Amino acid sequence: MDMETVNNVMCQLTDREGTALEAPLYLPQDAGPQQLQQIVNELLRNEEKLPYSFYISDEELLVPLETYLQKNKVSVEKVLSIVYQPQAVFRIRPVNRCSATIAGHKEPVLSVAFSPDGRHLASGSGDISVRLWDLNTQTPLFTCRGHKNWVLCIAWSPDGKHLVSGSKAGELQCWDPQTGKPSGSPLVGHKQWITAISWEPVHLNAPCRRFVSASEDQDARIWDVSLRKCVICLTGHKDGITCVKWGGDGVIYTGSKDRTIKVWETSQGKLIRELKGHGNRVNSMTLSTDYVLRTGAFDHTGKIYSSPEEMKKVALERYNKMKGNGPERLVSGSDDFTLFLWEPAVSEHHKTHMTGHQKLVNHVYFSPDGQWVASASFDGSVKLWNGVTGKFVAAFRGHVDLFIKSADSRLLLSGSKDSTLKVWDIRTRKLKQDLPGHADEVYAIDWSPDGEKVASGGKDGVLKLWMG
Repeated sequence: MDMETVNNVMCQLTDREGTALEAPLYLPQDAGPQQLQQIVNELLRNEEKLPYSFYISDEELLVPLETYLQKNKVSVEKVLSIVYQPQAVFRIRPVNRCSATIAGHKEPVLSVAFSPDGRHLASGSGDISVRLWDLNTQTPLFTCRGHKNWVLCIAWSPDGKHLVSGSKAGELQCWDPQTGKPSGSPLVGHKQWITAISWEPVHLNAPCRRFVSASEDQDARIWDVSLRKCVICLTGHKDGITCVKWGGDGVIYTGSKDRTIKVWETSQGKLIRELKGHGNRVNSMTLSTDYVLRTGAFDHTGKIYSSPEEMKKVALERYNKMKGNGPERLVSGSDDFTLFLWEPAVSEHHKTHMTGHQKLVNHVYFSPDGQWVASASFDGSVKLWNGVTGKFVAAFRGHVDLFIKSADSRLLLSGSKDSTLKVWDIRTRKLKQDLPGHADEVYAIDWSPDGEKVASGGKDGVLKLWMG
């Protein structure tokens, strides 16, 4: 062997979709993340040098190649595949303290949601009210009354102009977040409780007008807030719909107790395809683009937009950048203990069947950059999977009945019946912070899009804000 190559290792740099960046190249064994960053920036001809993380077999490379190869007993005879991934430009602060406990709701808090710009917070409760909170003073701002039953779900429009809530009685109400007043009378049509709400992405339509609601009555309905009525009813499921997503490509996904996920186009409400494979009810769905669809044109810089057109343009740029070369990916979790990874625009057959949970999967969640999928199960574990391949990466234990949120690709937040919130470190695969404080079960959590704050609510009726 040539003396020059003895201390070098042949590496293939690829993006997360597996697209190679140039041909394989020899790298010195003492090269670490810093040198790799320079190489990737040069090969991509980035004028502005961007930060990247590097992964070998789903494990982040934090040491020189030599150290990694020795520790993992990897042969230097083979080409080493290294995945490069752009890092979030802003750093998430690990939340570690409760900064405010705000009383106000008279019954359990069933839903909490930060606005897409992270400046406002809304909550829905068993006391049949929706509340808007001032995050600067950490006090109640508006109490929105009008529902006749528990408020089960709430959703902000991605342009931040509307908040919609859905109740156990099946009615929906649109609110003006600036005043806390209802925008028109309740939207009626569903015959059973509302299970989920999703807005049309702002990069497809600005200002935001349409949203879709899912119900136990087996239908999903598309509403127009300007016309204040249901414009399309999506009918075809044989049992209650548990979850709904309005995808970035303009289609709507509905997951149901009937074990199927249906894909609909939204101009006439035609069924495009069915995703079949689950052996029991579908409980939860997540899209690789969820974060960017939720935040639209808003990012960590706090920029204010002067027109809907400008907002739409920026939102489209953010969406395309996030999606990259690959298709939008969907992950579903079910009572059959398993998850499926789908690429619905490519095929109605699943890409990966993700098995390992010992009980039903109640929540699935993509990290904001689409790199990871987290799943929560009644088996008391959170599992982490590769968001592109669906390959199992790690398991976190120590919780009951969870749901999960994440504000970047490094930290994961879970909330549970044991009255705690937990922050998990994806790098070390360990518990980073235990956040006790609620007097009873936690029912709802959200991480603000800018990663600065976490809100939680539960059976004790109080809202808690957590900060770093």
